[in-house]
Amino acid sequence: MIREVYITETNCITPLGFDVESNVESILRGDSGIQLHNDISLMPNSFYASIISNEKINSAFEKISTETKYSRLEKMMILALEPTIKNSGVELNSKTAFILSTTKGNITALKDYSGDNFNNAYLDVLAQNVANFFKFQTQPIVVSNACVSGILAVSVAKRMIQSELYDNIFVVAGDEVSEFVLSGFNSFQAMSELPCKPYSKNRTGVSLGEATAAVLLSAEAKNAKIKVIGDSSINDANHISGPSRTGEGLFRSIQNALKEAQIDPDKLDFISAHGTATPFNDEMEAIALNRLGLQNVPINSLKGFYGHTLGASGLLETVIAIESVNQNMLFESKGFDEIGVSESINVIEKNEERNIDYFLKTASGFGGCNTAVVFEKMKH
Repeated sequence: MIREVYITETNCITPLGFDVESNVESILRGDSGIQLHNDISLMPNSFYASIISNEKINSAFEKISTETKYSRLEKMMILALEPTIKNSGVELNSKTAFILSTTKGNITALKDYSGDNFNNAYLDVLAQNVANFFKFQTQPIVVSNACVSGILAVSVAKRMIQSELYDNIFVVAGDEVSEFVLSGFNSFQAMSELPCKPYSKNRTGVSLGEATAAVLLSAEAKNAKIKVIGDSSINDANHISGPSRTGEGLFRSIQNALKEAQIDPDKLDFISAHGTATPFNDEMEAIALNRLGLQNVPINSLKGFYGHTLGASGLLETVIAIESVNQNMLFESKGFDEIGVSESINVIEKNEERNIDYFLKTASGFGGCNTAVVFEKMKH
C-alpha cells in the first residue's frame, strides 16, 4: 500500500505580508505587490517589480535571532520556515528531511570576490546555512530546476515520503530580485513596462518578484490542510528559454499527474497555473490545457499579485491555492482584461465563492521543464 502524503503546515514571506493570512487578505482586496522601483543598483532605469523592504525583513528577523551572518535570502527563508517548524511540533530527527528549492539562490554573493563571500553563492552552502539554523539532523537536499523548482520540490518530497525514506519533509522555496535576474530577463526583452497581465491580449511580458514559502509534507494526516494525490515532471527539451509550441511537456505532465491521482479531468475545480504573461508561455499553456479538455476549468495566475518569483513561485502559489480550497474561494487572476491566447481558457476575472475539492498546480520553466501536481481537499 503506497503511503498517503499530506501538507500540514504552510507559510509565506512576500511584499503582501509575512504570513498566509495577510497575503490572502491582500489578494481579496485586490492589492498587488508590484510597484514602480527606481534602484540603480538593480537596473539603470525604473522598473516594475514586487520587492520586500529590507527594513521589514531585518526587523522580523531580529525577533527570532540576533545573528548577523545571514544573507538577505537566508533571512527570508528562515522567516518562512520558523513558524512552520514551530507550529508543527515535528521532531527534527533522522526521519525528517529538509528540501531547499531555488532558481538562483545567493547569486548576489558573487558581487564580492572575496573567497568566503563567493563560497556563499553555492546552493549547497545556502541550504546548509538554513539547515544549521534549525539544527536539522539530515543532510539538506537542493532542488534547483529553473522556475518549476518550488512545485517540483513538493513532487520530490511526496515521492521520498512514499518510498518511506522520511516521514516528514520541510520544504522552503525562495528567490530574490537581483541585478543578475533583472538584467537576464531584460536581455530577452521579456520584461513588461507595466505590471504584468497574464493571458491578456495587451500583455507585454513578465514582472519579476521575490518571496519565500514553506510547507511541511507528512505521512501523518493530523492537522492536514490538503492531500497530494498525483504528480509528474516532464521536460520537453525544446529550447533553453522557449517552451514547446505544442505544450507537449506540460500536456504530458498534467496527463500523468491526473492518472496517478485517479481522477477524471472534469473533477478539477480550478487550476493554479504558471501564467508569466510572456507571449510564448501563456500561449503554450492554453494549447496544452485545450489538448487535455481542460479549457473550461477556472484558471488563475497569481503573477499579477506577486510578479514572477522564480523558484519560489510554484510553492508560494500552492500555499495560496490551499487557502483557496480552505475558504472555498476562487481568487482573481489580477491584471487580466481581454483573452490574448489563441485557444480559449476560463480565466478567473473576480473572486468567486465555489466549493473546491480538487485543484491542479502547474509550472513551466527555462530549459523545457514542466511540473504538474494534483491536490485533494481533506474531508474533516
